[in-house]
Parts: sequence; C-alpha cells; structure tokens
Amino acid sequence: MSFPRLLVAGVGNIFLGDDAFGPEVVVALRDHPLPAGVTVRDFGIRGLDLAYTLLDGWDAVVLVDAAPRGHRPGTLSVVDPEPPAAADTAPEAHGMDPVKVLALAARLTDGPLPRVVLLACEPERLPNHDADVVGGLSDPVRAAVAAAVPLLHTVVGRLLADPAAPLVFGRAEESGPPPPAGPRGSAAPGAQDRGGARPAGSALDSPPLTFPPSKEHA
Repeated sequence: MSFPRLLVAGVGNIFLGDDAFGPEVVVALRDHPLPAGVTVRDFGIRGLDLAYTLLDGWDAVVLVDAAPRGHRPGTLSVVDPEPPAAADTAPEAHGMDPVKVLALAARLTDGPLPRVVLLACEPERLPNHDADVVGGLSDPVRAAVAAAVPLLHTVVGRLLADPAAPLVFGRAEESGPPPPAGPRGSAAPGAQDRGGARPAGSALDSPPLTFPPSKEHA
C-alpha cells in the first residue's frame, strides 16, 4: 500500500521582518514533527529550487508564507488556489514569488502539478524589497507561528487521508477589517513580495478560510 507524498515548504526572507514567517514555522515544527513520510523544508527565497522540487512526484504541497490579504496581523488563512497557467517568466535565482514559481513548474512538466495549498499569515511588518534589513517577527506574527503548528497538523492529516479532498473546517471565520478596495486578490497597499510587489489577482488569491489569532482550528 502506497502512502501520499506530501511536502511542507516554508518560504520567505528572514531579513524582511514578518516575511520570515514560513522559515520560522519550519523551525517550530522541529519540536512538533509532522507524521512520518511528510517532508518539511525551508526554501527561504530559493524560488528555482522550489520550482524544480515541485516536480518530484508529490501528491500535495503546502506552502507556508506571509501574504498580505487585508486581515488583522497574525490572521492565518488556508487557501486552496487554482493551478496557475504555465509561463515563460522564471523566478529570480535568489527570489521567491510563489506565483512565478508555480507558473515555471507548470511549464517544466508535461503532467499536472501536485495539489498546492497555501497556509498564509497576515503580516504586520513587511518592508519593501529595497528597505533596510528588518530582523525579527512582529508580536502577532510570532504568536501566529505557534498557532500555525497545530493547524498544519490538521491540514496535513486531511491531505494524508485524501490529497484531493476539500479542506472543510468546522469553523471558518473572517476577521479584522475587510480587504482594501481594489481588484479581487489585490494585496494590501504598500505590501511587497520578495523581490517586488505581489501581482493583483494572482493565482494564489482565492477565497480562503481565515482564522483570527485568538481562535483554534477544528
């Protein structure tokens, strides 16, 4: 009997404040490891590395990232996006734009990509790509790192049971102010990805399940 192959990928720049959310979650998982057979890796800002790793025969991949979605800082969102169209634009060798990474991976394979789920955290402190180095997480995002660990265990457990099953939670809630006015999927004003602005209406933007920092996840 074969078991699903799952990858949990932390992405983000540890020198850009709350952008370190993904790598910090990977560190936290060392004390609360996921089930055997689940691979956990910190990709940092190595977009090309992640693009090629996506082609290694995974059944599902969970990206863990800081992503501005217009919620209260520290809010966790589980996003189940549609696969992106293949594109010729390659990610920078030392940059991490998840949309470009997925589009490149789609171009590099003749078959479908694995299912991709995004566990996103609303940042409080996410400087522009050309800003000074900002070390350390803000308080709400640091608290979200701890909350992300049990949520990841829940998400991974359901993907192991059925990598294609909908991720239906017992309590899905919106929190904080509504997203800023603009096109559906637009990032919060001034928010930046590693190496540039997150494109409006990106392939990673779809209606999420959002969990305020104070809530537990069924």
